[in-house]
Amino acid sequence: MMSMIDLAKTTHEMIKNGTWKYEKGIFWQALPQGIIGYDGENFIIPEGLSRKEGKIVKEKISFILGLDTDLDSFYSEIEDSKFSFLIDEFYGLTIPAAPSLYQAMVEVIAQQQVSFEFAQKAISNLVKLVGRKVNDLYLFPEPSDIIRLGDRIREAKLGYRASYILSITQEYLRGRLKLDLKDLNEDEAVNYLTKFKGIGRWSAELFLMYGLRKNVYPAGDLGLRRGIAKIFGLNPKKVKEKDVREIIEPYGKWKSLLAFYILCYDRKTQKPGVRK
Repeated sequence: MMSMIDLAKTTHEMIKNGTWKYEKGIFWQALPQGIIGYDGENFIIPEGLSRKEGKIVKEKISFILGLDTDLDSFYSEIEDSKFSFLIDEFYGLTIPAAPSLYQAMVEVIAQQQVSFEFAQKAISNLVKLVGRKVNDLYLFPEPSDIIRLGDRIREAKLGYRASYILSITQEYLRGRLKLDLKDLNEDEAVNYLTKFKGIGRWSAELFLMYGLRKNVYPAGDLGLRRGIAKIFGLNPKKVKEKDVREIIEPYGKWKSLLAFYILCYDRKTQKPGVRK
């Protein structure tokens, strides 16, 4: 429910890429229509936008912050479980989502096999390298911006992921890669995405969660397996993808949100610099 959303906690878990900021209780996001604000109750919209444009940006901010998440129902679902302590730990936290499907895919690829901190720096580098600035924030690069960068994309320090991002961008611009997969179920979407170079199951599942808000989670994620191990007192090396699914699947429509809380718990308790 909107009144329960904790903006400070939710923005803390967002990718710090230079396209948004959280200051004095207000979330600000750079969008093509301008910089849009949200203070927990009201939207702050630039003058000059039409009613239609205003509706579009409000819906976009609501999507990014997960403002329609029914946290009360989620907490009721886990309050008698091993995960009940996560309610106090992250009360008011929702899953942040990317403003666009293309941004979601780029940021997911940038997170492959590295720590969240490393990925954030590389993504921020990429955003600043393109340099589409709106006041003190940046717009996330468009596919055409990435193609124009060409080999300069390596300056963002993305490692081998740079070539994946270029390849995926080319496929997307040519119309071969579709990212709007709302009408596909989880298995269909994963099978489709993993046909493309640079997208494995982990990336596909994280994209569906982060880009489309599908009720999916990257079960093979090291942080998620490690979080499960911490909560259940297990050896992290012995927690496999199938174990994660066996534990999380019973939570039905809340499985992606539960998985996100576990990931955040792992990040909070993990030593800096540990790779994914």
